[in-house]
Amino acid sequence: MYLQQLSLVNFKNISSQSFDFQEKINCFVGNNGVGKTNVLDAIYYLSFTKSYFNAVAVQNIKHDAPFFMIEGNYLLQDRVETVICSLKRGQKKLLKRNGKNYNRFSDHIGQFPLVIISPADRDLVTEGSDLRRKFIDGVISQQNKPYLKDLINYNKVLTQRNSLLKYFAANRTFDAVNLSVYDAQLSDYGTKIYEARKEFLITFIPIFNEKYKIISGDKEAVNLNYKSQLHDFTMQDLLEKSLDKDKLLQYSTAGIHKDDLFFEIGNYPIKKFGSQGQQKSFLIALKLAQFEFIKQQAGITPILLLDDIFDKLDENRVAQIIDLVNNDDFGQIFITDTHAERTETILKQGNKKYQIFKL
Repeated sequence: MYLQQLSLVNFKNISSQSFDFQEKINCFVGNNGVGKTNVLDAIYYLSFTKSYFNAVAVQNIKHDAPFFMIEGNYLLQDRVETVICSLKRGQKKLLKRNGKNYNRFSDHIGQFPLVIISPADRDLVTEGSDLRRKFIDGVISQQNKPYLKDLINYNKVLTQRNSLLKYFAANRTFDAVNLSVYDAQLSDYGTKIYEARKEFLITFIPIFNEKYKIISGDKEAVNLNYKSQLHDFTMQDLLEKSLDKDKLLQYSTAGIHKDDLFFEIGNYPIKKFGSQGQQKSFLIALKLAQFEFIKQQAGITPILLLDDIFDKLDENRVAQIIDLVNNDDFGQIFITDTHAERTETILKQGNKKYQIFKL
């Protein structure tokens, strides 16, 4: 699978632009602010129906423009597939594949697998557990439709349960029977999600460790440590134990929505004890492991987006990454860099066809 053509209208700072892409490596070079990352984000949009960098869809429309449109033509299993995503101000987002509208955007997830590595990934290290859960969920959901469905249902029921807890507090009442309906659903969905996450990480962690070993030159040991309240209690037990606290705080304090993934280097938190280079290597290894996992599960080589990844890495780690992506395990790759000469020098060391777009 690869993206042959991309057309953008009023997407972020791009008024109108089209690209014809090389099957292997495509690079966007230029100064900061010219739109290199926006092109990658448009490609991401076609796979995930949303921006990687801005969750507010309307803010991806160019200033003063009435709409945006992204169109991509893919070659997938010897067929040309056309995906169009568009949004008009004040209206719902539209997603079409080969001229047919999707009723549920979730049906599109995983059809055109993609992995992005970006400076924004640093939030996985520095910010709260919700981003690390989203990472796990994003990897699993690309190829596990029942998991995505369970996750959507869990979050929907969780919102309903929280609303009920607020209602109890506002009206100084309590209805155990009504609450038990939500608890039963949360227990069912939550248990399935927990088991899927646990099973996923058994496969994923060894892949991650191997990728980091290559990037770092086997200089330090790292680990991913899955934390969940369900390690020790059933979902039903957690909801019962936390009921008094939930009523007091008016939201659900226990469950798989509190899971976390601890990032460790030498058995210590990488957030506190890892250098910038080590943290960046950790995140790149994490995303390359995501790439490998999805490739194994889907039987399709994902598109790989590398946004400004050479910054803050020493020459040895850059060389290791280039060696990794230059082998035949990778398909189409998109790269952004502010240094055109650096990019071309690096690419000439490889054996893949490449194309450079100067923006």
